[in-house]
Amino acid sequence: MPFDPTLAARVRDALGDRPDLVEKHMFGGVCFMVRGHMACGIVESSLMVRLAPEEADRLVEEPHVRPMDFTGRPMRGFLYVEPEGVATAKALRTWVTRTVAFAENKPLKPVKAGMRPAKGRRVAKR
Repeated sequence: MPFDPTLAARVRDALGDRPDLVEKHMFGGVCFMVRGHMACGIVESSLMVRLAPEEADRLVEEPHVRPMDFTGRPMRGFLYVEPEGVATAKALRTWVTRTVAFAENKPLKPVKAGMRPAKGRRVAKR
């Protein structure tokens, strides 16, 4: 499954120049890892976000948001935000800020072998 490179570039811009940011191919798209934890990603044309399960349960009611269910079963704490839900820079920043806050509140995980910082926009392969 290819992912939307324009949306990926917008997410990179929203994430800024973080020394703890790593990009990795997963879920058939690209994911952005903060402090060693997945914060968000792009699958096809949708933004995939990871949040505290309680927050995700509340936000799934927002327009253009649905549970992440690519396995056939919803994954708790993960949501898809359709392109209409991140059409503006402000809307995208809001989602990215939420996911980064969740990742920042988790214990730091060391970067695994083969994963490189996203600076320079290199993407780690599985």
